[in-house]
Amino acid sequence: MKLLGISFAEFQSCPLLLCIALALCLNQVSSNTNETDRLALLTFKASINEDPFGVLNSWNDSIGFCQWYGIICSRRHKRVTVLNLQSQGLFGSISPHVGNLSFLREMSLQNNSFNQEIPPQISHLRRLRILRLHNNSLVGEIPKNISGCSNLVSLVLQMNQLIGEIPAELGSLPKLRQLALSGNNLSGNVPSSFGNLSSLEVLYLAQNNLGESIPQVLGHLTNLQMISLGANRLSGTIPSSLLNLSSLTLFDVRDNRIEGTLPADIGLKLPHLDILSLIRNQLEGTIPPSISNCTKLTTLQIGSNKFSGKVPSLENLYKLGWFIISNNQLGSGKPEDLSFLCSLTNSTKLEDVNFSLNKFGGVLPKCLGNLSTTLKVFSATMIQISGEIPEEIGNFVNLEVLFLNWNQLSGVAPSNLGNLQKLALLELGDNNLGGTIPSSLGNLTKLIQLYLNGNNFHGQIPSHLSNCWSLNLLDLSNNNLSGAIPPQLIGLASLDIILDLSRNHLTGVLPTEVGNLRTLTALDISDNLLVGEIPSNLGDCTALVSLRMGGNFFNGSIPQSIRLLGGIEELDLSRNNLSGQIPEFLAAFRSLKLLNLSYNKFEGKLPREGVFKNATGTSIVGNNELCGGLPQFHLPNCISKSHKIKKINMVIIFTSVFSGILGMALIAAFIYLCWVKKKVNEPVSSSMDDSHLNLSYGTLLKATRGFSSANLIGVGSFGSVYRGILEDNEMVVAVKVLHLVCRGALKSFIVECEALKNTKHRNLLKILTVCSSSDHQGNDFKALVYEFMDNGSLDQWLHSYATSSHGNELPKKLNFICRINIAIDVASALDYLHHQCHIPIVHCDLKPSNILLDAEMVAHVGDFGLAKFLLKSSLDTMSSMGLRGTIGYAPPEYATGCETSREGDVYSYGILLLEIFTGLSPIDDTFKDNLTLHSFVAEALPERVLEITDSFLLQERESHLGPYSRRHRLSESDDTFQECLVMVYNIGVACSYQVPGRRMSIDRVANQLHRIREKLFALGLHG
Repeated sequence: MKLLGISFAEFQSCPLLLCIALALCLNQVSSNTNETDRLALLTFKASINEDPFGVLNSWNDSIGFCQWYGIICSRRHKRVTVLNLQSQGLFGSISPHVGNLSFLREMSLQNNSFNQEIPPQISHLRRLRILRLHNNSLVGEIPKNISGCSNLVSLVLQMNQLIGEIPAELGSLPKLRQLALSGNNLSGNVPSSFGNLSSLEVLYLAQNNLGESIPQVLGHLTNLQMISLGANRLSGTIPSSLLNLSSLTLFDVRDNRIEGTLPADIGLKLPHLDILSLIRNQLEGTIPPSISNCTKLTTLQIGSNKFSGKVPSLENLYKLGWFIISNNQLGSGKPEDLSFLCSLTNSTKLEDVNFSLNKFGGVLPKCLGNLSTTLKVFSATMIQISGEIPEEIGNFVNLEVLFLNWNQLSGVAPSNLGNLQKLALLELGDNNLGGTIPSSLGNLTKLIQLYLNGNNFHGQIPSHLSNCWSLNLLDLSNNNLSGAIPPQLIGLASLDIILDLSRNHLTGVLPTEVGNLRTLTALDISDNLLVGEIPSNLGDCTALVSLRMGGNFFNGSIPQSIRLLGGIEELDLSRNNLSGQIPEFLAAFRSLKLLNLSYNKFEGKLPREGVFKNATGTSIVGNNELCGGLPQFHLPNCISKSHKIKKINMVIIFTSVFSGILGMALIAAFIYLCWVKKKVNEPVSSSMDDSHLNLSYGTLLKATRGFSSANLIGVGSFGSVYRGILEDNEMVVAVKVLHLVCRGALKSFIVECEALKNTKHRNLLKILTVCSSSDHQGNDFKALVYEFMDNGSLDQWLHSYATSSHGNELPKKLNFICRINIAIDVASALDYLHHQCHIPIVHCDLKPSNILLDAEMVAHVGDFGLAKFLLKSSLDTMSSMGLRGTIGYAPPEYATGCETSREGDVYSYGILLLEIFTGLSPIDDTFKDNLTLHSFVAEALPERVLEITDSFLLQERESHLGPYSRRHRLSESDDTFQECLVMVYNIGVACSYQVPGRRMSIDRVANQLHRIREKLFALGLHG
């Protein structure tokens, strides 16, 4: 026999040759097994349908598979040991061929969109130690044979859509230290076989449908440190065996059906407890005094149970941060019930105290002022406390939430509540508080919601409340307030949830500033003493769902502008002096469910469509001059003879009017011809509607000091923008003077006029008038006059300095909430242009310099000189001015001659959003060699998100989120701030894909940004 042409005898005589031959054979074997790994990975790649960041592009034969993205190989055998593709937005299934990666030790595919089932072939991976598949969309059951991975140390499958029972076979994994199956749809019970997991340290089974009781065998796992079983259907009692787990730091069984009592010696047996969460169960009995022995406790949450009796002293809980005992039966209504509050003064890290909905009596003790100044939440709602609010409460300088509503508090509201500069939610409603509303509440500029309803406050509503520029809900109802409604307050544009001033003694008219409440959902001014007509600009409040104005002295007719309230569901105008006919447009409101027009002076025919078909949802009693309508309203029939008389009268009137108009037209034509001869060179100015200004060239020349460079605030492709002050009324305006010598400037002027004349939205730059005239040399002069934006452009805030309305330079300080608000404002404007205009409009040049900020930092989209109407008309020809947009912001398809589209605006918005949060312009020097702002952000997600973020936001994170991060270190995201950044960047990336069809729709953008803002509000950031 010969091998490689050499006889076996020659091999025997030469050991060196034998070694070489054996090495070659082994290399051949190794090559074959390496090929198995390569083919397994390629099959895995083939099962991926979407790879948004292109991380699998490197998976090709140009390089060895050990150099592919996410792959780590062993040094000796060059076999795959790690497959790590976490957080890459991958969509597809997990290929069964991963079972051929026999040397695999770690598989991390979390935070993607893998679907279908977990392949049972994973059980072939005998060497596997870490399997992380959480935060995907995996379905089906957990493979029972996964127990074949006998070396598993960490098995994390939480936040998927897995069903079925937890396999008992998992109890045979002797090395398992971490088992996380939370956030699925698993049923059945916790397997008793888990008693064999002697190495187990972490057990997360929360948010499933597990039933029966907590097994006693868990108490045998002496290494167990964290147990999370919350949000299941567990019943029974807390097993006594758990008291054997002396190292236990987390015990979470919230939202179950656990009953019985807490062991009296729980604090002695479990001294290392850090978090004890028993909220929303059926536990009863007293709170064991031994709980004070848990000196490491940071979170004690036992609310929404049936605990009773006295709250023990908590003086040894020095590290306690979150103390929630609300919604129980604690206390006896006696003065000493609240003595436990004084024992909390030793807790120097206290942030959240909630003892609402109990039976506590007495008064709030003055020792309250000695609680930690780190306190953020203090809630004592619906208990039986009386007496005055102690002034010491003004010491809580970091307080964000104060709930004292539904009690028996009396006296006046302390004026030093105005010291709580960080307060976001203040509820003092339904007490017996009197006196006047402290004007110092106007100092609370971060206040979001204020409830003072159901008290005995008297005097006027302080106008200082208008300084609370973040306020979105204000309830002052059911008091004894008098005087006029402050125009500054009812014009507070931030109010977008509820404004309730009902059941007071307010007088005067409803201020026209009410039209500023464009995003308000509910307005209630009923049962006051208001007079006058309903302001026509109430129709500007287009987001109203509920409008209650009954029980006043309003007169006149229902203004036609109310037809703009298309989303209204409840309209109550009853018990006033309104007259005229009921408008037909009320019948066209599809959302209107309740309409109360009773006890007014309406006349004429009652409509029969829409809400008027519903006799139970419509009330018209007390209007004696109405007729017709459905029989259920029991109105008399309308007399047809009067209709004929009216028609004859109308014909006579029409004929007379027509003759008069014809005669006047002939006279006007004669006068016009004479006027033209005399005034042929006189400048002309036109306004966008009759209510706007008429300004001549001379007026604008004087307002801008001769269009001086000192007043120049911006220069664009087709014009220059100047700051001006009108002499007549000292109004500050922005004047855009067109450079008519530039090609396309005139078309830009026409398009911008057409685009803006029929649009109305709080986030679009408002045009005041148009001046089309001649200058003093007889040259054509065209200018657009806008509202002046005090805080300049977004570009100035992101890349240089912002300038105030007084001309002072202010350092750039856009915090997270402000940037989110600006992003929402711009998205709202685009959604309006794309989907709500009569003729859809594409902006075509969205960028920071075209986003202007008013005095309240509300964003307004401007510069419509390149806009495109999506309806085929002559306007399309006007707006055809070559390649639209600005380099860096214009979508790539425009460069290839594609039609302008909504998706093009979405691309520009995506780049804008990434710029807002990174602080980097898309044409920054950083971006070269095919690196773009889009790819720069996409490559950093999600691990390096902080590295790409504007440094000012990172400073804000450090200053605001230290305590919060400690509080929630066991939640799904250790840092909600960072999670929100990732969400923002994902939106920006999804909007700026190269392929238009893959871009996120602008309405989805707005919805997701609103959710992010809600997360930030919950985090304690309020602007």
